This record gives sequence, C-alpha cells and structure tokens, in this order.
Amino acid sequence: MTPILTSITVLCVLGISLGQLLFKKAAQSIPEAATWQHWALNGWLITALALYGFTTLVWIWVLRHAPLHLAYPFMGLAFLIVPCLGWIFLNEPIRISTIIGGSLILVGITISAHA
Repeated sequence: MTPILTSITVLCVLGISLGQLLFKKAAQSIPEAATWQHWALNGWLITALALYGFTTLVWIWVLRHAPLHLAYPFMGLAFLIVPCLGWIFLNEPIRISTIIGGSLILVGITISAHA
C-alpha cells in the first residue's frame, strides 16, 4: 500500500473508533424511559451515525484501491484506539490485558503490512 493509501486507511480506523466513543456518549445521554424523540434528536447519536456513514464510504474507496488482506488488518487498531479514547475522554480504566492485546495486534498489523 502507498503511504497515502495507508494514511487514509488509518484515518478510517480513527473515524470508526471516534464513532464508538460517540455511540457511548449517545447511550449515556438517553434516559431509561426514553421516547423515540430521545433517540431521533440525540446529537451524539446523529453525529456518530454521520461519522460512521462517511467513514464507510471512505472505507469502500480504500477497498477499491488496496488488497483486502492488507487493508483489513488495520481495523484491528480500533481494539487499542477505542479503549484509549475511552480512557482519555470518558475516564474509563485501561487494563493491562488491553495494552498487551493491543500490542500484539500492532505486531500483527506490522507483519501483515510487510507481507
């Protein structure tokens, strides 16, 4: 993959990861006894869906230009990025198992990228 294509692929993963954070914020802002308006007018949810939609379109473009066996392993980065974003923005704890697992994913992505 070219450096530009790799960068766009990583941006897709970042967009998906940020979308997960926004979905969490949406879930936290919806009351237990929610009506359809709580869902339909939820700014966090609307933003998350828009980001996911845009990122999906960019991801389709990536898949047009990159072999799946090279592009798809990058999605594994989300398993490390999402918990880090949760830690930074939501004060959620990061466990050592997440760090070890994320490190192994990074090694796998590196190996796959050079195949």
